[in-house]
Amino acid sequence: MVGRGRTAFEDGISADEDWKTQLTKACRLLEVVDTLQSEDGYYTAVIEVCFGAIERSIEAYALAMTNDTLQDFQDHQFSYERAHQIGLFERETAEAMKDLYSENRTESYYGGGRPTQEQAEAMTDLANAVHQFAVSQIREGGVCLCD
Repeated sequence: MVGRGRTAFEDGISADEDWKTQLTKACRLLEVVDTLQSEDGYYTAVIEVCFGAIERSIEAYALAMTNDTLQDFQDHQFSYERAHQIGLFERETAEAMKDLYSENRTESYYGGGRPTQEQAEAMTDLANAVHQFAVSQIREGGVCLCD
C-alpha cells in the first residue's frame, strides 16, 4: 500500500483482532449473498460466496477460542476439520461439510453442472446457520454486523 496515497479500507471490516476481522468478513460476505439473491440468477456466485462466509465464520470461532493463527487456515477444507477438532461441529457435520465443499468445487470448476436456484437457496440457509451458530459460540459478543 506504500506509495498509493490514502488507503481506503472496506467499511465494516474490523481491524482490531484477526478473529474479529474474519467474523466481519463473513458478515459482509453474507450481505453480498443477499444482494446476489435479490438480483436472481447468480447461483454459482451465491454458492461460492456462501462457502467463503462459512469458512470465515469457522475461522473467526477458531481464532477467538483457541491459539490458532490465520496461517493455520491456508487449506479450504482444513476449516471444516478444525471445526470438529475444537468442538464447533460433530465429526459427521465436518465430514459432510468437507464433502459438500469438495463436490461443489469439483462440479463447479471441472464439471459441466449448472447450479440451481434450490442449491443457491440451500447454501444461503446453510451459510447463515453456520455463521449464527459460530457467533453464538464465541464468548465475546457485539462484533457481528448481522445483528
